Amino acid sequence: MSNEITRFDKKTLEVVEQQISEYQKNGQIHFPANYSPQNALKSAFLVLQETLDRDKKPVLQTCTKESIAYALLNTVIQGLSPAKKQIYFIPYGNKLSAMRSYHGTKAVVKRLTNVIDINAEVIYSSDIFEMQIVSARKVIIKHEQNFQNIDSSKIVGAYCIIEYKDKNNEKQEYIEVMNKQQIDKAWSKSKTGASVAKEFPEDMCKRTVINRAAKHFVNTSDDSDLLIDAFHKSSGADFEDTAQNEVINNANKEVFDGDFEEIEETKTEPQPETKEKKEPKKVVKKEAETPAEKAGELFNGEQKPPFAD
Repeated sequence: MSNEITRFDKKTLEVVEQQISEYQKNGQIHFPANYSPQNALKSAFLVLQETLDRDKKPVLQTCTKESIAYALLNTVIQGLSPAKKQIYFIPYGNKLSAMRSYHGTKAVVKRLTNVIDINAEVIYSSDIFEMQIVSARKVIIKHEQNFQNIDSSKIVGAYCIIEYKDKNNEKQEYIEVMNKQQIDKAWSKSKTGASVAKEFPEDMCKRTVINRAAKHFVNTSDDSDLLIDAFHKSSGADFEDTAQNEVINNANKEVFDGDFEEIEETKTEPQPETKEKKEPKKVVKKEAETPAEKAGELFNGEQKPPFAD
């Protein structure tokens, strides 16, 4: 079992690395100067070795190799790193998904070519907050906040500002504002959002409004379709805690080495044979040798590889 999983992991990483290189050569994707796709993949693999599904079994054993490859590919395309808690690997049945965290969302938005910065703030009932709609766009006129008036029980809303440069290289702002009713509604759609919100209300408000702003802003971006597609595919959960709780509950503290206790088969009394028993023919599967063959074998499932025409 250990050798099988080792060969599988190497093949998966090899195909993903090859595809990332092809994207780079074709100019379809660009990474920050301090980002190493190879190091990110190694970091992701270490995390996967420690990740278990709901039945406490290693995801490297229970999840399909196609879904693992896609999760790794989406992680690297977005320029994210599991070591920085920017993305989590969550198993759903036998499919593995890469779910971006709050920090990961901010990192991806900052990667967009015209983005300068992204920030969020909470609004309390005692704050002085003024907003206008100018040419169908939100504009924050004033937000004054007294430090002594910060009280999580008096949150009335939150907003996110994405600073960017337009086609004329002039600084602009994309603003998303949500009142408490809208935020509560978003929390109610999450299995763990409401409970975590009670413990960390300010953080959860910021995460919620940042996620909404990011999704709307990314759809108007002229950046790589690969990046935008990967962004949406890893936006399945609005709350970082949903993914984080799965990881905490399912993570194995020791690196998985593939050694399992074999379950003995139940012995039954042999039945008298009435017909001549035929030996089944052994089918020897040929290992894929070329990169193209490996890619075809890896993605031979429900999904097609993202690099297939």
